[in-house]
Amino acid sequence: MKTTLIKEAQRVLNVNYKEKGYSIPCKGLYPFQWLWDSGFIAIGFAHYDMPKAKNELTTLLSAQWANGFIPHIVFHEVSETYFPGPNYHRADLHPLSNKEYPSTGMTQPPVIGFVLEKIYQIAENKADVLNFIKENIGKIYNNHLYFYTNRDPKNEGLVYIYHNWESGTDNSPMWDGIWATMNSPEYSFERRDTAIVDVSQRPSKREYDHYLHIVEIAKKHNYNDQKIAELSPFLIQDPLFNSMLIKSNSSLIELYKIIGDNDDKIAQLQKWQEKSITSFNHKLFDPELGAYIHYDLRNEKPIRMVSSSSFAPLYAGIPSKEQAKELVNTMLTKFGGKGMYLCASFDPTSEHYNPKKYWRGPVWINLNWLLYYGLLDYEYNNIAQKIKSDSIEIIEKVGFYEYFDPRKSEYNNKTKGYGGSNFSWSAALLIDLINN
Repeated sequence: MKTTLIKEAQRVLNVNYKEKGYSIPCKGLYPFQWLWDSGFIAIGFAHYDMPKAKNELTTLLSAQWANGFIPHIVFHEVSETYFPGPNYHRADLHPLSNKEYPSTGMTQPPVIGFVLEKIYQIAENKADVLNFIKENIGKIYNNHLYFYTNRDPKNEGLVYIYHNWESGTDNSPMWDGIWATMNSPEYSFERRDTAIVDVSQRPSKREYDHYLHIVEIAKKHNYNDQKIAELSPFLIQDPLFNSMLIKSNSSLIELYKIIGDNDDKIAQLQKWQEKSITSFNHKLFDPELGAYIHYDLRNEKPIRMVSSSSFAPLYAGIPSKEQAKELVNTMLTKFGGKGMYLCASFDPTSEHYNPKKYWRGPVWINLNWLLYYGLLDYEYNNIAQKIKSDSIEIIEKVGFYEYFDPRKSEYNNKTKGYGGSNFSWSAALLIDLINN
């Protein structure tokens, strides 16, 4: 069965790969190149087609801005199936934006550092992949330099995101309290996603008003980071985003050690790490909840809710052994109930939980992948194996969807997954999970 699954996963990846050297997440719903999608997709390709893995990252990094920023969507093609597109985002308003590749003016969790290390570990031809890394590692270092220079106004080692799309967890209940404080205009626009996917599984029209309002503020100030930090109603220190940055810092340190002659960069990365991890544990760990939480930098208050993002620091080696024990206990108590697949994207014991609606409750394979490796690192092998087996079992039952219902009782012969089908990162990361 696993051989059949891997072949089907490869088929999904090959179908979604484009001639220009990048992959779409899935046909119709997401017709462009997304940052963290491409990182996870490259890991899947690395297991059977390393040239495509390298192309995926090269094409993404070609769209990097002069200040080190990497946009969350690169619009390689014209498409009418997605809103908002390049003509709405107007990333070209930023003086240092990449004028060759139309993009958004926001980013996504910075996964590429650890992706480079991962594909090096997978590679049979280490010398070839190391040469590729040598050519590109400086771009990732500059991306991290951008974050610590422009997205850390308090010099804490914790960077902010200014839009929920930057979090990757677009409509999480985490943001509900922020939307309640915003008096966004009612925008007139044509949604494309709800023509493809059941409206009950997608963010609401009013949520989209808030999303667009934040973009309008950024555009008004030409995507200037200082102005955004001053004016954006959405300014969050996100444990998932910062965990990905910290993990990628760690990977860059290891790769620079292998390459050699980069003591200055290693020293800088280690300084960032020390400050970031200290602040992370001091500011974002909530002992009462036994989990890491988001911090609302605009309103200077913690957002005391638990999501799958709360456990992502395991993957970056951030928690102490004692904190890791508390995290695992919280995960099993709140998310690991009888008849539940691990790991729901939002606390199933919360009134805000919705098992069908995007990031308000469904299982996502990319978060499960992070948790699997994080739990292994802390020697919670049994729980890691459960997350792995749950992920494989869900995909065996319904296929390579974007997200999945955590409730085992919902699965029968007619059940399908949610969101996009033939979804690239679900296929890519399943290949890696099976091969590990």
